[in-house]
Amino acid sequence: MAGAMQGDDLVRDRPPRPNMQAQTEPEVLNPTSAWLVGCLDQLAEDAARAHAMAQIRRSETTGADRVLANHCLGTAATELGLWDDARSAFLAARDETPADEPRTRARFAAMAGNAALAGGDSAGALVLLVQAREDARAAASAPLQALAAIDEARVLVSLGRDEDALVALDAATGLVPERSEAWLLKATLLRRMDRLAPAQEAIEQAARLAPTNPEIGLEAGVIAVLSGRDEAARQSWQSVIELQPESLAAATAKDYLDQLGPAETMPAPPTPTPTPTPTKEEPSV
Repeated sequence: MAGAMQGDDLVRDRPPRPNMQAQTEPEVLNPTSAWLVGCLDQLAEDAARAHAMAQIRRSETTGADRVLANHCLGTAATELGLWDDARSAFLAARDETPADEPRTRARFAAMAGNAALAGGDSAGALVLLVQAREDARAAASAPLQALAAIDEARVLVSLGRDEDALVALDAATGLVPERSEAWLLKATLLRRMDRLAPAQEAIEQAARLAPTNPEIGLEAGVIAVLSGRDEAARQSWQSVIELQPESLAAATAKDYLDQLGPAETMPAPPTPTPTPTPTKEEPSV
């Protein structure tokens, strides 16, 4: 899903191992975590089977076991494109997570919001993503707040609320200024709003943070050409081709360059014709 939360596997939230010996030995998972690992591993082989496993597990368990069953169920439903199922499972996981775990609640709310957006319910997605930001704020987690704000901005754009989306992206870049994705999205939105000067500032910041990201190079070129800087656009798009010549981004860059056409060459200045120096006649004797 576009904008899905990164690193949302609850298994990764386990506390660090307490001593050096444990770091050199295989980690022993408790039965709940072990089941989740097995279910998520099943996704790569057979998402439908993982979906069925999670449904059975959810119907037979309570508490943390049921939360993780919904986690795997939502993830499997996402793989299968069953967006309503995914949304319901992630929302149930969020609601059944204890109130004193707002970080986990924020992640599940954001995942539910992304599923709602993928399913075509932008209004419902917005409600869930606002909830995700509130949970992230309760957890005092700036990265989670920023991620939720980025997803919220995407939803607001889909609803035609560009100004509100810009406010959300301003919040994201303020919370986590080192995250290039937020700057790229901000630049793109400002460019679509015909605010080219601030769009240029945002894309420059994105490029400083992620200089090899081809999406940033593509957007930098679009902003440049709209600002009348054709040569800068050519350089941006050419850099995308050189970085990842076989990628989809490179194909897009080539298309942009074809549309722009070859650079105009300035005619060489005419070579001046030398003026003959008059000869001085010798006096006759």
